[in-house]
Amino acid sequence: MTGLREIICSTQGAIDLQINGALGIPFNDLNDDRAAKLPEICQFLYQQGIDGFLPTLVTTSIEQTHRSLLVLAKAISYQKRNPNPLEAKILGVHLEGPFLHPDKRGAHPQQHLLPLNLDTLQQVLGHYTKIVKLVTLAPELDLTGETIKYLCDRNIVVSLGHSTANAEQTRLAITQGATMVTHAFNAMPSLHHRDVSLLGEAILSDRVWCGLIADGVHVSPEMIKLFYRMKKQIFLVSDALAPLGLPDGTYPWDDRQITITNGTAKLPDGTLSGTTQPLINAVNNLIEWGVCDPENAIKLAIEAPRLAINLEIDQDAPHRLTWCSYSFSCPAPPNFKSVRTSWGCEVN
Repeated sequence: MTGLREIICSTQGAIDLQINGALGIPFNDLNDDRAAKLPEICQFLYQQGIDGFLPTLVTTSIEQTHRSLLVLAKAISYQKRNPNPLEAKILGVHLEGPFLHPDKRGAHPQQHLLPLNLDTLQQVLGHYTKIVKLVTLAPELDLTGETIKYLCDRNIVVSLGHSTANAEQTRLAITQGATMVTHAFNAMPSLHHRDVSLLGEAILSDRVWCGLIADGVHVSPEMIKLFYRMKKQIFLVSDALAPLGLPDGTYPWDDRQITITNGTAKLPDGTLSGTTQPLINAVNNLIEWGVCDPENAIKLAIEAPRLAINLEIDQDAPHRLTWCSYSFSCPAPPNFKSVRTSWGCEVN
């Protein structure tokens, strides 16, 4: 068997807008002891090809949210004062909850969900408005639009998710300023021929970016192919949990446990709760499944997340990722040659 390596392109690192933890540390359960692990996590993510990320805090108590925000605020400040070129940058924080619809909460604990109004929103944000860059919420919980306006006025991106919103409610939220959807297809109504619902309206709107978990479990490869044909503004997310970088197994998750099997995380009742697959794997999946050509698959992890949060694309940034195809010719019966191609990313 002979092999051929072909370089597709070189790019700067990826951006992950939805990552819940790594190396055993959940971002929504930080304290002083766990804070010491953040530099190691940032170095680990950099080695995985990530230039920057939004630590994602899933639903928990306000007190614990504030503890985690305090730790992350200090980490962001430290990175700015002491830049390390070999660390992924903490770009801000993604609050995924607690303003989610109970019927679409997924793995989020119901006891910590809160009504969506200005009072509860301000309580959750506390003194950390400047580091919160993205908030996932269910828009049907506040049709007045006050909370969406409050967030947009502070340059916080509003993402719709964990929601039962219908098409009309979604159109209203987009008009009010929402510009994103959290993990498209998951924790929201399915597309329906009589009501396109939240996702259908997002697909129809050129203003809305859709995050996508492309692990082949959260959304089937066939549906991803269809989705890609319908929607231009898509970016990839890992939705990785704290066991990212650890082997498959069972791990603590708040007061529950999650089981990781082949990189997919589930609660004991079978509820999907995330992955432990690196973001770069999602790019390879799109190529392998024939969703799009390699160049466009790569853009969904490199350029698209930056555009989705209005992060300036530095054209002079070092190109440290080398994207390659590997073709292998295998001996076969006379007059027949078998050629297999795989894809990969080399991190420099």
